[in-house]
Amino acid sequence: MTIIAVDAMGGDRGCAPVVEGAVAYAQEYGGPVILVGKGERVTEEIARHKIRSSLPLRIQEASEVVEMDEPPSVALRRKKDSSIRVGIELVKRGEATAFVSAGNTGAVMATAVVILGNLPEVERPAIAAVMPTLKGNCVLLDVGANVDCKPRQLLQFAIMGHIYAKDILGKKNPKVGLLSIGGEETKGNELTKEAYKALEDETSLIFVGMVEGTDLFSGNVDVVVCDGFAGNVALKFSEAAAEMIGVLLREEFSKTVPRRLGYFLTRPAFEQFRKRVDYSEYGGAPLLGVKGVCIISHGRSTAKAIKNAIRVAGECVENRVIAHIREGVQNSLGMKSSASA
Repeated sequence: MTIIAVDAMGGDRGCAPVVEGAVAYAQEYGGPVILVGKGERVTEEIARHKIRSSLPLRIQEASEVVEMDEPPSVALRRKKDSSIRVGIELVKRGEATAFVSAGNTGAVMATAVVILGNLPEVERPAIAAVMPTLKGNCVLLDVGANVDCKPRQLLQFAIMGHIYAKDILGKKNPKVGLLSIGGEETKGNELTKEAYKALEDETSLIFVGMVEGTDLFSGNVDVVVCDGFAGNVALKFSEAAAEMIGVLLREEFSKTVPRRLGYFLTRPAFEQFRKRVDYSEYGGAPLLGVKGVCIISHGRSTAKAIKNAIRVAGECVENRVIAHIREGVQNSLGMKSSASA
């Protein structure tokens, strides 16, 4: 059975949207959810929704909260009973099959690595974000877990992103690109040049070469690989640009009566546009490379974003993403290690 543990105390907006999202998920999908956090606070929030007693929700007590500005090392050493740690330990013990948090990203990643451990052959886990494109969507990784990377780590990210695109996004033959400042293999820094060679030699991937920032949205590539510094900048810029476009459109349509009428007539199209670029529709970003399903949601996540993050966690479990990544990485990198021995 798929049971999702959710950090009820994580996020910029507190407990309310997390509980609301968990309730919405349980009502819509009927899947069991464990809300991890301060029991009294979580109970109060659940009571606000006047849900039926048969809804598959339960509370796991966790007396401490990792604040958003706390260093991950401090959270690991001093907060042994935090909602993040308790939730991830539920996955470790098999009491939950996945964990979702909108809390401190660094603390979630560090705790997952320490408690769950990395998959064999995976040196560092990567955070993968789903991005909207002109032809559907693509996976961008890493988007913040690793500021500095080595070429072989980008290769590992590519293999994990390839598998995620197949299992979750339904891409039969995902095309993989390496983010750089130009399409030519001679452009970029030493990291991208060395990573290019490793990706080009990897027979399990359809590697299309270097891609630029514009290719993130063209739909011509399904997986875009980069270090966490570049990936996080690209992700935050994309989110800000989408929000700015939405605000500008609303401002322009509200200026005159004819424009307001035009908006009324074209509202369905704009609602669809908003849905396609809204991060909350994509839920959360999986932390790929650890021995368990771990979904990291945006700190500003709404109830809808939390509901979709829990849904994505369930899909990862049901599609055996972790097992497929383990097999894919071992088959590729394990054979390379044997050959070089």
